[in-house]
Amino acid sequence: MISNTELLFSYGTLQLRSVQLDAFGRELTGHEDTLIGYRVEALEITDPQVLAISQQQYHPILIKTKNINDTVTGMVFEITHEELLKADHYEVDDYQRVLGDFLSGRKAWIYASK
Repeated sequence: MISNTELLFSYGTLQLRSVQLDAFGRELTGHEDTLIGYRVEALEITDPQVLAISQQQYHPILIKTKNINDTVTGMVFEITHEELLKADHYEVDDYQRVLGDFLSGRKAWIYASK
């Protein structure tokens, strides 16, 4: 585990090696986990910088539900606080960073719909 650790959940483009190298300058390490109380929808990206990095017009976006049976599986990455701020910069204005609850019992930062 790295010092000054933050946990960041990725269910989409932040799992891509190319995005990690561009956003953080390194490949991230983490473990699979399942987020509780969310579902995934598609969001059309129009920010030219984000489009250039991800090379994907549509990104997944988490939508909060009232159903604990709604779950999303992805990766929880260990990053520094400074890297978390870089992730904030990568995510476009349609996302907000909030803490999510996981089947493992851990909490991690997620980027979800506003």
